[in-house]
Amino acid sequence: MTASDDRATARLAWARQVTALPSLTLEPASADASFRSYWRGYVEGQPVIVMDSPPDKDDPAPWIAIGRRLAEAGLHVPKVMAADLVQGLLLIEDLGTRTYLPELDERTVDALYGDALDALLRMQKQVDTAGLPAFDPAWQTMEMEIMPTWFLQRHLGADLACGDWDVVELAFTRILQAIAEQPRAFMHRDYHSRNLLVTADRSPGIIDFQGAMSGPITYDLASLLRDAYIVWDNERVEGWVEAYRLRLLDARLLDDTVDTDRFRRWFDLTGLQRHIKILGLFCRLCYRDGKPGYLADLPRVLRYVLDTARRHVDLAPLADDIQARIGDRDITVARPV
Repeated sequence: MTASDDRATARLAWARQVTALPSLTLEPASADASFRSYWRGYVEGQPVIVMDSPPDKDDPAPWIAIGRRLAEAGLHVPKVMAADLVQGLLLIEDLGTRTYLPELDERTVDALYGDALDALLRMQKQVDTAGLPAFDPAWQTMEMEIMPTWFLQRHLGADLACGDWDVVELAFTRILQAIAEQPRAFMHRDYHSRNLLVTADRSPGIIDFQGAMSGPITYDLASLLRDAYIVWDNERVEGWVEAYRLRLLDARLLDDTVDTDRFRRWFDLTGLQRHIKILGLFCRLCYRDGKPGYLADLPRVLRYVLDTARRHVDLAPLADDIQARIGDRDITVARPV
């Protein structure tokens, strides 16, 4: 019997014990980019989720703690019905299967994003950040450095000499400066269409929040509106961004000296930090973690990086450098070892 079989046996035995249903069965509900997985069962005809989060690989305690903060602020997160932190097993509310991504289209986007932006403003106004890790320059830099290591070197096979790093490092410096200027608030870190669910009440349901930090006020806004999985026209995005800036001003989360242009640069460069990270992260998931499916999303993320960098004169050289290294290569295809 493999370790995976042992884990499945322990997971099912625990779920049957806490639900008092010896005949309970579990089926895969979803998995994410971490070691966590989700399993659906039915109790008296109602769906429930068993979250399997091996504590030696993905401690579930932060998920519980952050979820409690969000719930106390009135946000819709899964209720925890039973938990065994030693085994890393939780029985939680099933918020359903209607993630934002397949629901979004020209007809629905304004209403769905309206709900998501309402929830984001509540999150930034009311969720306590005390004790949360800080999204500081060291962390920001660590994330961006995933890109040259895994995208440029491993995926593209680029040989980066000392001088080649100058363009990358200058871009990183400009991004760090833009992030440092911003007020701080609760930061979900993955506030996008795969982690938001359409629910019958208090929509959206919010999941995958365990990595929350205290960070720049535009980060989750960029995560939502410049989603790695779906693209909207830039003019439309800028309209949403400006409307949200006005809401932040009204909520006194933003100084009234922050005008449209400054806020948009914050939004652009904070989103650029995220997408630079994701370029590397999707490649790392492929080569290190054996999850090549993420390469299919690389062109969308690359487009964000190139388009955003080229909107700012001081960052355009980064876009030119990356484009030159790619050439005519199909970046959705893995590079042999």
